Amino acid sequence: MSKAEQRAQMSEGAGFIAALDQSGGSTPKALALYGVDASGYNSDEEMFGEIQKMRARIILAEDFTKEKVIGAILFERTLGEEIEGKKVADYLWSVKNIVPFLKIDKGLEDQTNGVQMMKPIPGLAETLSKADGVFGTKERSVIHEANAQGIADVVAQQFEVARVVTDAGMVPIVEPEVNIHSETKAEAEDILKSEILKNLDQLAEGQEVMLKLTIPSQANLYDEVADHPRVLRVVALSGGYSTEQACDLLGKNGKMIASFSRALTEGLSKQQSDADFNAALGSNIDNIYRASI
Repeated sequence: MSKAEQRAQMSEGAGFIAALDQSGGSTPKALALYGVDASGYNSDEEMFGEIQKMRARIILAEDFTKEKVIGAILFERTLGEEIEGKKVADYLWSVKNIVPFLKIDKGLEDQTNGVQMMKPIPGLAETLSKADGVFGTKERSVIHEANAQGIADVVAQQFEVARVVTDAGMVPIVEPEVNIHSETKAEAEDILKSEILKNLDQLAEGQEVMLKLTIPSQANLYDEVADHPRVLRVVALSGGYSTEQACDLLGKNGKMIASFSRALTEGLSKQQSDADFNAALGSNIDNIYRASI
């Protein structure tokens, strides 16, 4: 299948994007929720080995198919891992027909002007050139307050990185997350929408992005963003909401689909039998899928 087929699936496919991109900072918490505490590994190598086993178990599950999961975001280290003798990105597309994305940010700076900018991403062009079989990228910042300057800075930085990604022939997922616990969440989202539209208008013809956004306080706030000619798709992050909360809120936004991490893996445990694991994962997938269509 070609890039054109992958693009069509991301643009028009019914379903959601699985966020399987837990990094060094988020892996210990993800493993703890999965029933593997720090005593279960003695090094970063063993820790990453445990999270890869969890990812592989999810990807191999019978309900993890393109009929409901149209894309998956991977951590950079995962590109070197294998499932059934194939590199993970290759396995996702060639076996499961699920479009692979790569998380490229290196974490967050300390909070300034009510936001956390991305840390520098050294060697980005080289990373992109080696990302065999990957359709696009994902890069995350966080907005904590309705600070106009901070939000403008976050969005400008996101689109600067996005241009590097589009120049490499890939589609970036721009992710300026708004903290769901922010006391000025709705105001921040209004400012964010305005800044996103401003930056979208500055993209050249042929430059195309996706956006990964916190489910807004005002339903359908981002419809205008979704309809922009430079936008392939708008997806939603779960942001700490439970699966039930995230799906309920997402269902009120007709032009957003899910890209959930914690909500996808809620209730999963290493100690579960394969039957129980697959049943719990299948239930999560069904709930997220229904909220996305």
